[in-house]
Formats: sequence, C-alpha cells, structure tokens
Amino acid sequence: MSLVAKTSKHEYDLYINQISSIFDFFIDRFLYIFGYYINQIIMKELFEISEKLVENTSVKFVRDRIQLLDSPDRLIGIRGSRGVGKTTLLLQFLKTSLKNQKAIYVSLDDIYFTENRLIDVIDEFVKNGGKYILIDEVHKYKNWALELKNAYDRYPELKMIFTGSSILKIRLSNSDLSRRAVVFSLQGLSLREYINLTGHKTYPAVSLEELLNKHQDIAKSIRSEIKPLQKFNEYMQTGYFPFFLENRNTYLQKLKETIYLTIEADLPSVAEINFSNISKLKHLLYLISTSVPFKPNIQKLSERTGISRNTLKQYIHLLIEARVIGALFSSKRGISALTKPEKIYLYHPNHMLCFAEQNANQGNMRETFFYNQLSQLYHLGYTEKGDFLVDWKYIFEIGGKNKKQDQIRGMNDAFLVLDGIESGYKNEIPLWLFGFLY
Repeated sequence: MSLVAKTSKHEYDLYINQISSIFDFFIDRFLYIFGYYINQIIMKELFEISEKLVENTSVKFVRDRIQLLDSPDRLIGIRGSRGVGKTTLLLQFLKTSLKNQKAIYVSLDDIYFTENRLIDVIDEFVKNGGKYILIDEVHKYKNWALELKNAYDRYPELKMIFTGSSILKIRLSNSDLSRRAVVFSLQGLSLREYINLTGHKTYPAVSLEELLNKHQDIAKSIRSEIKPLQKFNEYMQTGYFPFFLENRNTYLQKLKETIYLTIEADLPSVAEINFSNISKLKHLLYLISTSVPFKPNIQKLSERTGISRNTLKQYIHLLIEARVIGALFSSKRGISALTKPEKIYLYHPNHMLCFAEQNANQGNMRETFFYNQLSQLYHLGYTEKGDFLVDWKYIFEIGGKNKKQDQIRGMNDAFLVLDGIESGYKNEIPLWLFGFLY
C-alpha cells in the first residue's frame, strides 16, 4: 500500500473516531438530561403521593410516642407488629411537625421499589433540598439496612425515620446500623389510649408510683366521667390494635391472620423451621390461651409437639421477640435463648380470643392484661409469692373481685389487683387502672 493510501486511511480513522466521540458525547448528554427529567418526574409523583396521604391523615388522636420522633438523632427506627399504627404515626408526624419542612413519606412496599433503589431516591431527594425522609415498611425491601447506612454516612444534613413490621428482621439488621440508628418499639393501644380514641375525654398517663399511692383519687376522677369497666371489657375484646375502627366484627380474624403471618413468614426468615413445626406452634398458642396462667413444662411440651427441648426454647424466645407471646423469667437467672420461662402468656388478651374465643381462661386473661400494660415500661419477673415481681420491688397478686389477701399477707410493697371493681382501698387496686400507665 502506498504512503498516500496509508495517510488517507489514517485520516479517515481519525475522522470516524472524532465523529464517534462526538456522537457518544451527545448520547451521554441526552441520557443524562433524559435521566434527570425522569428522576424529576418520579420525585414529583412521590411527593404527590406523600402529600395526598398526609392530607387524608387525621390528627384528632395522636399517640404520645410521636414525641420520640422529634429527637435530634438522624436515624430513628420504629418497630412494631403489623397494624399497630406505625404508618399513621409517621404521617401524623409529617403533618404536625414537618409541614413547613422539605420532607417526604415513602413506602417500600410500593411497586416502584421492585425495580428501583432506595438509595437513588434518597440521593435525588437530597439534591432537591430534602431534609427529612420517612420510610415505611422497610422489611419489604431486601437491602434496606445497608442502603440506610450508606445514606446516613453520605448525607449528614438528612434525617431519616424508618418503620418495619417484621420485628425479627429489624432485630437482625440492627448490626448493620449499629451506632447509627436509635430503634424503639411501638406497642398496641393501652386501655387509656383506647378510651381517649373512642371517647370525648383525654386522660394523661400516670406513673406506677403515682398509681400505687393515689389510686383511689385517680379512679374517682375517671369514673365520675366514664364507666371504666364497660370500656375495659370492650378493650379486652377488640381494643389493642387501632384497626378495630375499621370493623369490630372482623377484628379478631384479621388479628389471627397477622399472628399467622408472623409465624409462617417472620420466624422462618431468621430460624430453620419446617412446616410441621409451624402448625405445632399454632397449637401451642391455643394451649396457652385455654390454660390457667401457663407454667410450661418444656419436657412434656417437647414430647407433645415432637420438637426437641432446646429447639422449642429457641422458638419460644423468638415468639417473645416477635410480640406474639410474653413470658416471666426467674429473677435469679440470666436470660438466654435456652432459658426456660416460668410463665408464658399470649401478648395481649385480644390474642387469646383469636385462638380460644369463649374458652379463654379468665384468670389468664387478667394476668395477660397486667403483663401487657406494665411490660412496656417496667421490668417484670417471676415470684414464688404473688403473680408478678415488678422492678425487683413490688409484688402483685391478680384476681377477681372476691380474691383475698392470703398469698401476700404481711408482705411489704405487696398489692392485690382486682378485676370487676371500679375503685379500690388501701393496697387493693382495680385491674383496669393499670391500663393508664402508658
């Protein structure tokens, strides 16, 4: 080939490369601009969804726990059972405290997040001046903990609040968010909150010490305005989860489905558990509901269910963490995954009625209510005398209105908690009044 031909080919290749580079440049610019406008459209849609949800959220009844969201921490987590009111709490916080801020609510069960990354939405949100992002249903998104960790480290100007209904999955992901996230639990409604939600009065919470010392005055003030036993009976039937407002007739069925979802989906996600064991755990919940306050014999339960003793203990501890059951442990022992509980309860009387219906043991119902209302704030332990040891100091014996003081007679800091009475006397206190602690 001649020198002229070689030179012409070289110039031609340079020309083609220049044209290709220019073409690639314009393609890159086009994709950048196209992507920018697509992201703007997506952010606009997410903001519109957020604003519509906030607009339709009532703030007539707002739970006291909303105050925890106003802390200076940049990453806050809320864990709680499905239907406990986490979404409502987020939207109420956005409506009442962030209405003039650059804030947005997103839910990770939105179909958008099946194809798109949370971290990209957060990045675009911050670029547009966002300051607060409230992220719901994180357990529905695979890499949520890692992406929140990355967002926390990248955007120090951003505050994030997240919720999750799979309590066990949230617990396992805490290691990825260690030293970054502050996580607290949202419980179901207390009796006090149920009364505030369904009535026209707003009663403040009382401390345990105030209740023990002034229970007659407190009860007198409340029963002068409402019928506390009527409200108490309503609450014991269908009052723990706010979704009773939708339909009381289907409340227990929805609650049972929620419990089954926890057993069938959440437990297998953190522990090896086969289908046959799942059905046996459901039967265990029925046994607890229909028994007198349940003192488990692990060996007999193991034989009855066909689950090994140590595996059964581990399942029990997972059910405790998942807020399906509650338990009392001896104050003389440490608590580990293999520690045998001295007593087991379902987590709330409503849970009992899902399985036992009219066969729920009344004494168990009373103790379950007491356990549920106090375990949110105080340490509860097993005691040989009485039913509960609270904060290693107070002893409580639970019973019906005709219960006598035989089991606590002569003991200091011991109280008789009675069902079926409106007011008490000295160390005899109405059971319903312990529903005003939170």
